[in-house]
Amino acid sequence: SWRESLRGLCMSADFLYTIEVILNGLMAGVMYSLVALGFVLIFKASGIFNYAQGVMALFAALTLVGIQTGQIPFSHLINAIFGTNMHHFGWQVPTIIAILLTVGVMVLFAIIVERYILHHLVNQEPIILFMATIGLAYFMEGFGDIMWGSDIKTLDVGLPSGGSLWLEEYTLGWAAEGENYYGMYLDKLDMVASLVAIVLVVSLTIFSQYTKTGRALRAVADDHQAALSVGISLRTIWVIVWSIAGFVALVAGIMWGAKSGVQFSLSLIALKALPVLMLGGFTSIPGAIIGGLIIGVGEKLFEYSIGPLIGGATENWFAYVLALMFLVFRPQGLFGEKIIERV
Repeated sequence: SWRESLRGLCMSADFLYTIEVILNGLMAGVMYSLVALGFVLIFKASGIFNYAQGVMALFAALTLVGIQTGQIPFSHLINAIFGTNMHHFGWQVPTIIAILLTVGVMVLFAIIVERYILHHLVNQEPIILFMATIGLAYFMEGFGDIMWGSDIKTLDVGLPSGGSLWLEEYTLGWAAEGENYYGMYLDKLDMVASLVAIVLVVSLTIFSQYTKTGRALRAVADDHQAALSVGISLRTIWVIVWSIAGFVALVAGIMWGAKSGVQFSLSLIALKALPVLMLGGFTSIPGAIIGGLIIGVGEKLFEYSIGPLIGGATENWFAYVLALMFLVFRPQGLFGEKIIERV
């Protein structure tokens, strides 16, 4: 049988556990990359490091849960002002329709950001644009709290959860005779997230490299005035790129929200995306994925092999130490463009 033939490979339990750690690291890295993608898209198109990307993922997830469960927006504020006790409309919205409506909200958000923030900051210094996104992040976090409430919400869009029993049973016989090995554990949600991220990154790479709009995005990033002079609408481009970043934030919010619940700590996933960007480069879509995979695998392997020797909890700081090393020796990242300024 297949079990007997695999036993002939005589793989040790330690080797199989290492393979399991690497696979889980790859899938964790993909989750980090989903957030990093939003940063890269906006940075490529406008030269802005969008500090609000993590909060966009939180706001998108909050909005999706709110629409899906029929929650009344601003219900706490309405109840406080009018003395009412209303919280839900009393209906459930199908998942697909709720996702489409949330995409519409994120597009509306992109239009508002362009009209009331970016439109007034054309050709300003990058630090001014960066400070504007910090203000936007704190505003969105507070606005999301008022609109949907601050309680932890459960996000259910029909994604599978828990370990794959089939995989555990299939790999049970891979270990050598007498080894204490109980099969390989991989989370089904992480597998789905990995597939979604692969589809997203391929689609966005094709969009960026081979479409007229994608080339216009790169032109705008290089020089606002030059792009305007050849007839590229800066306002349209910014609405498009912030809408795409909002969609990426929604996907990231769905994956992370389904995994750990929709709560305000979800906005902190942006911090884990920073080392990913430093490794992959701020201007590379494939770099965001490769950087995420390196950090995901690196932190899992480091925790598995070195963590027990130094007291554990290395996953909290490993990514930042690795990013610091890259900043010292290769500040543009693995795939970033090396910028040489002549003085």
